[in-house]
Amino acid sequence: MNRPATSASPGGPKYDCIVIGGGHNGLVCATYLARGGRSVLVLEAAESVGGAAATREFSPGFKVSACAHLLHLMPESLIRELSLGTHGLHIVADRMPTTALSEDGYPLSLDVANPGSLEARSSADAVAYPTYVARLQRFSAALQPMFETVPPRLGTDSWHDRLALLRLGLRLRGLGRRDMRELLRIGGMCVQDLLDEYFETPLLKAALGFDAVLGSNFGPRSPGSVFTLLYRMAAASAAGGTLALPSGGMGALSGALAKAAIDAGVVIRTGAPVERILVKDDRAAGVILESGESVSAGTVISNADPRTTFLRLLGAEYLDAGFVRRVTHVRARGLAAKLHLALDELPVFKGLEEEALRGRLLLAPSLEYIERAFNHSKYGELSAAPIFEITLPSVADSSMAPAGNHVLSAVVQYVPYRLATGGWEQERAHLTGLLIDTLGHYAPGLRESVIAAEVLTPEDLEREFRMTGGHWHHAELALDQFLMVRPVPGAAQYNTPLEGLYLCGAGTHPGGGVMGVAGRNAARQVLRGEAVRGRRAA
Repeated sequence: MNRPATSASPGGPKYDCIVIGGGHNGLVCATYLARGGRSVLVLEAAESVGGAAATREFSPGFKVSACAHLLHLMPESLIRELSLGTHGLHIVADRMPTTALSEDGYPLSLDVANPGSLEARSSADAVAYPTYVARLQRFSAALQPMFETVPPRLGTDSWHDRLALLRLGLRLRGLGRRDMRELLRIGGMCVQDLLDEYFETPLLKAALGFDAVLGSNFGPRSPGSVFTLLYRMAAASAAGGTLALPSGGMGALSGALAKAAIDAGVVIRTGAPVERILVKDDRAAGVILESGESVSAGTVISNADPRTTFLRLLGAEYLDAGFVRRVTHVRARGLAAKLHLALDELPVFKGLEEEALRGRLLLAPSLEYIERAFNHSKYGELSAAPIFEITLPSVADSSMAPAGNHVLSAVVQYVPYRLATGGWEQERAHLTGLLIDTLGHYAPGLRESVIAAEVLTPEDLEREFRMTGGHWHHAELALDQFLMVRPVPGAAQYNTPLEGLYLCGAGTHPGGGVMGVAGRNAARQVLRGEAVRGRRAA
């Protein structure tokens, strides 16, 4: 890629704000900016908005949510504020149950209110389970308000930052002495140790530990995996804590967000990939598209991942060497793949009633099973026994498959970004067969019902959705890449070292998942920054 040696002069149409990337965070950010009185242009490289929250037809008549396939992290407040219901968002399945599959034909439901299947396995675990859930929910409720605010800076004299830190301390203190001590004790633990303290049933421990490692570079024995579990629970608590399926897949959510943005006055251009962020007088001044067109703006907000934003779109020449080094070392190596199956009939899972197929199914028999799968990924190897998060969206939404047929969507972990030997093009058929056969142990006859199959490896996700490393969080969720140090110091409050350039994507606080919170927080930060500059100028 040829780069200008000096700052370019912007031309073309003038906007107050340009948002690079029409994923859900970019659309949310643009809408709040437009409601704040700004003229806003969203530039999306793909032919449709949504990013990883998109619906695609992978075989004639069979549609699936391409990457993210469940809605459960977007706050109810954001959905109300953007009136997404009136813009076309319709939920066809809500409060979806989670069921852990078992080869012995006795699956386990994780419904606290209906502990029958757990009591059949362990009366002690049936008693301990509600206590465990209640305690972790208290912890996550105390942490959740952090998601809604700009993270405070450390080591400053700003009363705004000091007040934010004080509020965080008061929320934790409000847990009470016993719970506060327990939170501090378990926060850095591995989830294996925590679950071993509470339970004895392998299938239950695996199902509960699953959410601690999903989408991460962690195994159950990785220190800090309890923290990622609390993070996921905290994010879900603002959304009502339930799993939901939009009619038409996750692309319908993105469509509703786009309509809300347009109603607010946002201009959206698809098929418009950005080549370069323009810089003039040491501040962001617009963008140049791959077509050569330039568009000027007073503020640029990037929904792309941090490494793409700073190293490719902006360029290291505009940044301090130490900052560039930190960005270069942001960990964003995806380990999750997507499997899509077109089926000529509804699969029959051992011991599972058809009603349970409307929910989320987990394939992970034990924490040891998960850890072994993780071990292979450390060395660029594909595990012979990966773990799955499975949905069958066509059970609740008939529009996803032709009449009488069904579609299966699964997140598969651990699938390495790159194989140590060979490439995915040579191993794709082997991977697809392995995944279908693994599912077949729990759903006999599945292979015979497969009409078409598609596997998207992390490498495919990177190429299709322009996510560095194919990581859906844009940056690993870990203690050293969280809150006031996410993605890196110097760019952790949506601001960047370059004046007029902001971040709003999953690589910022509070992280990935289809939340939209990063986009809302970033918009508020942009508007606040403009207000401060206006007061100084006055």
